[in-house]
Amino acid sequence: MSKAAARTIQVRFGGVGGQGIVLCGRLLGKAAALFDGKDAVCTQSYGPEARGGASRSDVVVSEGRVDYPFVTEADVLVAFFQEAYVKFRSALRPGGLLIYDTALVHSVPDEANAFGLPATAIAEELGNRLAANIVMLGFLVGKTGVISREAAEEAIRATVKPRILDLNLRAFDAGYSRAQAEAAA
Repeated sequence: MSKAAARTIQVRFGGVGGQGIVLCGRLLGKAAALFDGKDAVCTQSYGPEARGGASRSDVVVSEGRVDYPFVTEADVLVAFFQEAYVKFRSALRPGGLLIYDTALVHSVPDEANAFGLPATAIAEELGNRLAANIVMLGFLVGKTGVISREAAEEAIRATVKPRILDLNLRAFDAGYSRAQAEAAA
């Protein structure tokens, strides 16, 4: 594929430490680079606190070569927490896609490309609220097609611990299915 024709998508995940923000970025990048044959770069930024500090994970995915490893203007912003939305909203390009957890992000203007998802509630129904990040990842993949479902599931299998693999695959499916249902409606 020529450099000019290469499709590049810049994704920013924002939240607080303990929400699995870095894991989301790693899974998206791993799925793209190892299982979908794309180029991907993942960078992350987080505070010194193990939990509760600001956290960000940026992923650049391209069908061609990634020329610059940092998100300069996000095509997609996934906000896991109100402060992350406030802090990173300006980095979303005009017309970009906003995905947010409705349990934790409350003040979002009505935007055409904004999709609220009760990710925390879905994860709780599955048995563990900590899987909300994977619900959000599934929704992102289902909504954008930035990577294939198969690549994402393979990255989850290759990354998460066996004792939580089933939960994470179900969480991914829940988010992905929700995005697909919205697209069909």
